[in-house]
Amino acid sequence: MAGNNRTAWNVRSSNVAKRAHNPIRQIVDKLKVDPQAQKSFISLSVGDPTVFGNFNVDQTANDAVTKQLNTFKHNGYSPAHGTVEARDAIARKFSVPEAPINANDIILTNGCSGALEICFSVLCNPGQNILLPRPGFSLYRSLAEVKEVEGRYYNLVPEKNWQVDLEQMESLIDNNTAAILVNNPSNPCGSVYPREHLEAILAVAAKHHVPIIADEIYCDLVFKGNTFYSMASLTQDVPILSVGGLAKKWLVPGWRIGWILIQDRHDVFNKEIREGLLNLSQVILGPNSVVQGALDDILHNTPQSFYDETIKQLEHNTNLSLEAVSKIDGLKPVTPQGAMYMMVGIDLEKFKDIESDVDFSSKLVAEENVLCLPGECFDYPNFIRIVITPPAGALTEAYERIAQFCARHRK
Repeated sequence: MAGNNRTAWNVRSSNVAKRAHNPIRQIVDKLKVDPQAQKSFISLSVGDPTVFGNFNVDQTANDAVTKQLNTFKHNGYSPAHGTVEARDAIARKFSVPEAPINANDIILTNGCSGALEICFSVLCNPGQNILLPRPGFSLYRSLAEVKEVEGRYYNLVPEKNWQVDLEQMESLIDNNTAAILVNNPSNPCGSVYPREHLEAILAVAAKHHVPIIADEIYCDLVFKGNTFYSMASLTQDVPILSVGGLAKKWLVPGWRIGWILIQDRHDVFNKEIREGLLNLSQVILGPNSVVQGALDDILHNTPQSFYDETIKQLEHNTNLSLEAVSKIDGLKPVTPQGAMYMMVGIDLEKFKDIESDVDFSSKLVAEENVLCLPGECFDYPNFIRIVITPPAGALTEAYERIAQFCARHRK
């Protein structure tokens, strides 16, 4: 039996906890908001469409939850990977002839971030690498680092509406590559990939026999002239774990319902991966049981007018944002095609005392009480990300302040 020679308290943080971090928080916490500022605070930083009250869940979804609450049938624990009824509702919603799925191909999770965490865990061992987009959602880097997985970053090209540099992506793949993560529509870029580009990405994955994690949380949130294609619907060969949830399309991020769709024609993932997904889902208890009970109604009975109105408001805000920011000397927006974001390039040569995107964001919030996330949060310097979900009036006011700020600091 091992001895114990401790003579004092010495409780240390685990290595996992030391590796865990949120790049956005590390940067944003240093951007000081002045509570005494004369101008009202306008946040263009948070990807939560509900913050300002102008984007709301449809009443039918609220009614569906209320109905399930009143049955008193969903107050206990449900299966960790989701009830059969909830999984069946998701399968019927997302199954298409090109990529058929059933309830056994679904894992319910605590939000889409929970789905991503499980996908990283089931496919990646410490010491392996995973291909991630740059710019990309900061959670991807955090998940890789906490699991001791090397993140290798493939470039998205702003001049091509943030399409993937396919040659550079392919150069990153080796025998130790566990997966390629593709985010479409994109946070932070607001890009929507055409069918041909998705097929080109799939061709790279097929050539090197690397599975894909498809982050499709912004599915169908696309603007006129663009079409969302699920990656699984475009391939017969590449095994895909598609992740999604209620958060964005249904405007309820706080309801914490996400899912994994196991889309695998030739059983490449096999019994081992499926059992691994199930095992990982059982480490903690599953997602909200009441919302699971309401899923069938939410997914299948929400009126089309709700989705149409959401897109209409997003498109209006996007057009307003493009028009206003394009007029600001020193800033260059990249036209969004969907989702809820716009990336804006900063021409640092035009400013006399702005050293970086972080410096731009820090001085902007200090002087104008407008908060934008610097591109550094997404591994992409000299850009800022603007969230386009605030009401039109708030956006207009924010862009007027940004214009004044840029004028003061311009050479």
